[in-house]
Amino acid sequence: QVSQELFSSYQIDAGTRLLLKIAASNEINKVLDIGCGYGPLGLAFAAANPHRQVHLVDRDALAVEFTRANAELNGLKNVTAYGSLGYDDVPDKDFDLILSNIPGKAGRPAIESMLLDAQYILAPQGIAAVVVVTPLAETVSEIIDRPDVELLLREEGSEHVVFHYHFLPGDESGSVGRASLRAKLASTTKQVESAFQRGVYDRGQMDVAYRGLKFSMQTVRGLPEFDKLSHQTELLLAALEKVQSSGKNAQHTLVFNPGQGHAPVALWKRLAPETMTLVDRDLLSLRASERNLLATGRPPENLSLLHHASLDLAEDLPPPDLILGVLRDSEG
Repeated sequence: QVSQELFSSYQIDAGTRLLLKIAASNEINKVLDIGCGYGPLGLAFAAANPHRQVHLVDRDALAVEFTRANAELNGLKNVTAYGSLGYDDVPDKDFDLILSNIPGKAGRPAIESMLLDAQYILAPQGIAAVVVVTPLAETVSEIIDRPDVELLLREEGSEHVVFHYHFLPGDESGSVGRASLRAKLASTTKQVESAFQRGVYDRGQMDVAYRGLKFSMQTVRGLPEFDKLSHQTELLLAALEKVQSSGKNAQHTLVFNPGQGHAPVALWKRLAPETMTLVDRDLLSLRASERNLLATGRPPENLSLLHHASLDLAEDLPPPDLILGVLRDSEG
């Protein structure tokens, strides 16, 4: 089952086919598929060996839902699918293999994180196998050209290049040795070590001034409205101003598709509702919006993030007095 909203829904793309060549290896017992889409890569590895443990993650909740549906469709019981922004939400480690079909528009900081942060959750002899479009091959080569990385395979297709590599033991005495870094990260919280908190996705600052509202935003790559408000958001904020002037009750609120967080921040500054729920299929949007809300002084209490592809609400949340959001044209 596929969705035209997800990558390569018309057929399995050539890059994925190149990565599938190692699916039958009996030495691979624990697999992580980063950016799984509707699941063709990770589910193939699960189907090739029912004794494998396969994790499939994606920042898009729609991708996670389709992956789960396809695992059930194929009777695969050795699959766990869940939302994660890169490696940030992967709770397990000691993977024998990490797979990724890296998006061509991810940006160098995100690509570097995808390539190098694998070392912290790979098993000691674990392998990372990635595929990129040919124009990105030189960037990948530069990033993994390090003393602690050994390139095991480089295979070129007509439009894609596959890299297999693993990490060598670091110098225990050096401040940047792999062992030292792993020990340091193990002693810190998940929030501190996450790529999002390290600023991997950050793009820059944006100041918003609209109809008496003024606030600053930290924008991220991969989301629109990083330098100015869209016309849709301006219309939404104008409607929000009318709600404020009407005096209607809006203590329990829900914002869908919050993007960079402009609408949630405006909502907080206009109405200061008691509860705020943000719903989006994109985990990056939820994290960016939450950060911008907290930066404006919104307390974290009664602020909920729902990584959903629909407006399904948790049962413990109050029904909203006000729902606002921008519809995505692409979703039909």
